[in-house]
Amino acid sequence: MSSLPAHPAAAARRGLMFARQDPQMTIALAIIVAWLVAIAGAGLFTRGGPIAEDIDVLLQAPSAAHPFGTDQLGRDVLRRVLYGGQASLPAAVVVVCIGLAVGTALGAAAGYLGGAVDEVVMRVTDMVLAFPVLVLAMAVAAALGASLSHGVVALAAVWWPQYVRVCRGLVLDLREKEYVVASRASGRLPLHTLYLVIMPNVLPALLVMAAIDVGRAILYFATLSFLGLGAKPPQPEWGAMVSSGVDVMDQWWVATFPGLAILSLVFAFNLLGDSIRDALDPWLGGRR
Repeated sequence: MSSLPAHPAAAARRGLMFARQDPQMTIALAIIVAWLVAIAGAGLFTRGGPIAEDIDVLLQAPSAAHPFGTDQLGRDVLRRVLYGGQASLPAAVVVVCIGLAVGTALGAAAGYLGGAVDEVVMRVTDMVLAFPVLVLAMAVAAALGASLSHGVVALAAVWWPQYVRVCRGLVLDLREKEYVVASRASGRLPLHTLYLVIMPNVLPALLVMAAIDVGRAILYFATLSFLGLGAKPPQPEWGAMVSSGVDVMDQWWVATFPGLAILSLVFAFNLLGDSIRDALDPWLGGRR
């Protein structure tokens, strides 16, 4: 008879112990926390607003007064990078949270109920997955019009199908396990069995996906803004800042620093996702 799965609290404790021994997770968390502190304290670390212009310092190279230099309108690039993070990072987190919530709910229902529910959910999911995520998001954003909120809606509208497939597959695998059958035989309601017995063992894999997807969402959101389908000038946003830097490539700092912000956070969230996967895997936890 198969053994019961590890309790989620035990998995969390194992994950914390693993994190203390895992330099990869330490590096990822250090980068993410550093950015969170810098972005949250943008008003403390810089003077003035992100759209304040100064024609006397147009396109100045990095210096003590302007560590990241200035752009075509004399705006401080460091200030705009920090304030831009207040748009890019929350937008990415909202997109992933919506995709995770919608995809998990639909995938769990499809996998556990089966039949017509499974058929309808999976056909709609396959239809959305037939298009590349970025291309479909561009179409939605173009239809809605360029803005920060519309960029979030466009990505959220196409982000859920991958979670549906993964969640459905895991639920299909677990619903016939002996401890699940025993839970149903004990008289538990189907929904209680699904959410109290099956889902705690599905969520770790979905959380790994979500951690990695935050970095991917930052990149896709920046791409929409780079193409003019996301945040609108003069609102600071990393993708839009890289786009404006293309016009002045000789002044490398205008595009480089927002690009490095995107690169560092995508890298950090990918590291974090890998580390969470290893920490929650009973075969890998503590064996690296």
